[in-house]
Amino acid sequence: MKCKTFKGTKENLKEVCDKLGVRGKMELGPVIDTVNAVLDNIRINGDKAVLEYTEKFDGVKFEANQMKVTPEEIEDAKSKIDSKLYEVIKKAAENIRIFHEKQKEEGFMMETGKGSTIGVKVRPLAVAGVYVPGGTAPLPSTVLMDVIPASVAGVKRIVFCTPPRKDGTVDPAILVAADIAGASEIYKVGGAQAIAAMAYGTETIPRVDKICGPGNIFVNTAKRLVYGQVDIDMFAGPSEILIIADDSAVPEFVAADMLSQAEHDKIASAIVLTTSQKLADEVLEAVDRRSDAASRNAILAQSLETYCAIIVCDDIDTAINFSEELAPEHLELCVENSDEVLNKINNAGAVFIGNYTPEPLGDYFAGPNHTLPTSGTARFFSPLNTGDFYKKMSVLQFNEESLKDVYKDVALFADSEGLTCHAAAVRVRFED
Repeated sequence: MKCKTFKGTKENLKEVCDKLGVRGKMELGPVIDTVNAVLDNIRINGDKAVLEYTEKFDGVKFEANQMKVTPEEIEDAKSKIDSKLYEVIKKAAENIRIFHEKQKEEGFMMETGKGSTIGVKVRPLAVAGVYVPGGTAPLPSTVLMDVIPASVAGVKRIVFCTPPRKDGTVDPAILVAADIAGASEIYKVGGAQAIAAMAYGTETIPRVDKICGPGNIFVNTAKRLVYGQVDIDMFAGPSEILIIADDSAVPEFVAADMLSQAEHDKIASAIVLTTSQKLADEVLEAVDRRSDAASRNAILAQSLETYCAIIVCDDIDTAINFSEELAPEHLELCVENSDEVLNKINNAGAVFIGNYTPEPLGDYFAGPNHTLPTSGTARFFSPLNTGDFYKKMSVLQFNEESLKDVYKDVALFADSEGLTCHAAAVRVRFED
């Protein structure tokens, strides 16, 4: 069950990173064909197709009017959830809301002289869609992370979809979290069919403007395929953590943090970059011991063997170069000069600094969003945030004087592109 160890040098950086990046090179052809069939069926047949897929994949036979969660079901969920967990969910929601309130945008208007004004108006999306999987590990934390930013942005209608359990109910913690976070309506629909229903709309489920949330390979492929019909949050992949550690790191902490992500999925990734061979050996021993005793050790065994590694680097700068190349979802800095290292980091979804800032703190409670770019996309994607639920409109207002001052420049530019009607549209206002 041991993960791999490598020697990390400036010369082999590309080679080692390529070995660790194979998760993004899976063959999706058959998955795309399957998902396209689901999308087409729901686009054409609406509720009827959604109900058929719910029976086929979730084993639940609904009528259309049973898909939407009722207020009574939410109240029943509140009575079933552990009271201490209920209070923790509320505390986490408050922390997440406070953090995302700081991300609000207001736009601007500016005068450019002679009566002309230009600027940007910020408007919330009208309808947002959030998907959260059920399965063996319901994720109420993800409910908070995806619904609250939309609520803070001022989205009036937040449509929430999650698959039903075999008895036709939804996990109580999921329902309670959705209610606390501010979901407007909740539907018991899962998988690619939920993505299709929110993208195209059905008789029961409204069409949304943007879809957010994690899922399996079919859900994520569906999100990719409907992008353009609606917006999506990001192209999500399996979870990952990268830890840069020196002699100041605690081996047991590092091992525990590796396993916290490796247990997500058999293709989850956990990588340590260290300048210390001694630390590498101690972490390797702790990972082996802890994974054997873990409840999800079957998943850990596959993840550790295939997608996890400890890389002993020549120096901290080499470790930073590896990190920048991999652009991890979660990056922990368990090093003495953390501020100096942080200043050199550009590519990471979220950075956790010091021996007492473990990644699960961000997953559940601290406030920053845990919906993060994966598979190297932190080079160009950002964490889910309040701004993701805005759209922006440019606004221009010129009067006769201010347009007269620039119209010849505009016309000349238009003429240079061969668009004579563009040029005429400004000249007509001042020339016979």
